[in-house]
Amino acid sequence: MSKALIDRLSANLHKEEESGTYKHLKFIKGAIGSKIELENFGEVTLLSSNDYLGLANNPEVVQAAKDALDKYGASTASVRFICGTQDIHRQLEKAIADFHGTEASLSYSSCWAANTGLFSAITVPGDVILSDELNHASLIDGIRATAKGVVKAVYKHSDLADLKQKLIEHKDAPSRIIVTDGVFSMEGDIAKLDKIVELAQEFDALIVLDDSHGLGVLGKTGRGVAEHFGVLDKIDIFTGTLGKALGAGTGGFVAGPKSVTESLIQKSRPHLFSNALPASVAAAGCKSLELLDQHPEKVALLQQKAASFRERLKALGLSPLDGESAVVPVIVGQTATAIKVAGKMLEKGVFVTGFGFPVVPEGEARLRFQVSASHTDEQLENAAELLRDSL
Repeated sequence: MSKALIDRLSANLHKEEESGTYKHLKFIKGAIGSKIELENFGEVTLLSSNDYLGLANNPEVVQAAKDALDKYGASTASVRFICGTQDIHRQLEKAIADFHGTEASLSYSSCWAANTGLFSAITVPGDVILSDELNHASLIDGIRATAKGVVKAVYKHSDLADLKQKLIEHKDAPSRIIVTDGVFSMEGDIAKLDKIVELAQEFDALIVLDDSHGLGVLGKTGRGVAEHFGVLDKIDIFTGTLGKALGAGTGGFVAGPKSVTESLIQKSRPHLFSNALPASVAAAGCKSLELLDQHPEKVALLQQKAASFRERLKALGLSPLDGESAVVPVIVGQTATAIKVAGKMLEKGVFVTGFGFPVVPEGEARLRFQVSASHTDEQLENAAELLRDSL
């Protein structure tokens, strides 16, 4: 057996270790929350989680998952169209559609699966997809998977003039699809969705919005960036996840016209060739959506805490990237620097992750703080001061 490939991989990993860019997994000994028990570090404040509303270990969400586990078992052991559809999936999809005000929705094993399975199933050669340059990798991969004749173009990040020019260039295409994140996960900024809607109406374009980091975070009732801008009824297709603010564990979805979701059932490869969501996850997602509807004050609390954390960082002479989301990045330069600073903070009891190339561009490595409604003011104040002292 040839060892050339294995030797090459080992050598590359050794170089990453020496350069300080190697990513080491950290093992959490318990549930996710504002405080966690981390192996080898004890109790630490967690500022690297997407648990924006503190629902990941909410007793009602956990109980809903347990009840579904008892009723439906651990798995469907099948894909949806064969024998893997349970009535809890229908309940979840109705709840997601009702939440977004769409005709229908369809659940997937993850939002990655939803995004990579969407575009190839709804486009034909000649259609044009216009994608923000900082869109999530799952959107990028999903767009790449479309047929050869589908035109794929990238517009500069949140650059409406560039987007308009590309819409003009492709005004005679059979269909034009504008694709954008709601909250850009590495920047923490939000799409200029109100202006994008205006352009979509002017050029008869469809909008696909992945609001994974906006759902439960923005808008008066947590319906995300579209609600934030008052254009909830102007978005054609939503994609998102149950695994961030909703805390349901995993799972993604597409919400939009029934013709879209039915087409996905017929042709979307991640849906056709992946097992259905476990019923426990579907039930947890239903309960999380119910709790979000019942407690919009949690969304307001989260927004207040995120804004206060940004202001505190600025008051300490630091420069977080501007934004209104719960993602608060602070640029530190090189990848090794980000990893080193994150390591120093962890030693002092704050778990925040450093991101570098290739996740973000060279020279723009950052610490990405993710604020939760469950964080105390004291935890956030301590994290801000510790970052100042660690740089």
